[in-house]
Amino acid sequence: MLVLTRKRGEGVAIGPDVRVVVLGIKNGQVRLGIEAPRTIEVHRDEVCVRIQEENQLAARSTVVPFDVFQRLLRSKIA
Repeated sequence: MLVLTRKRGEGVAIGPDVRVVVLGIKNGQVRLGIEAPRTIEVHRDEVCVRIQEENQLAARSTVVPFDVFQRLLRSKIA
C-alpha cells in the first residue's frame, strides 16, 4: 500500500485518467474529489462489497426458461 500525505487542494494521479484530490478536512473526515472517465466505476468500499454480494447471489439463482418466463409475464398482465 502506498501511503501519502496530502494537503487540501493537493491530489494523487492514478494512471493517466484518474485523479484524486483532497477537497477538505473537517471533524476528522477527509473530503475527496475523484476525477475519472465515465467508463470507470468509482464506488465507496461498502457499495463495492454490496455490488459483489449481489452479483454472487444473482450468479447462484435459478435460471427460469424463457418460455416459462413468458407464461408468467402473460399471467401477470391478464
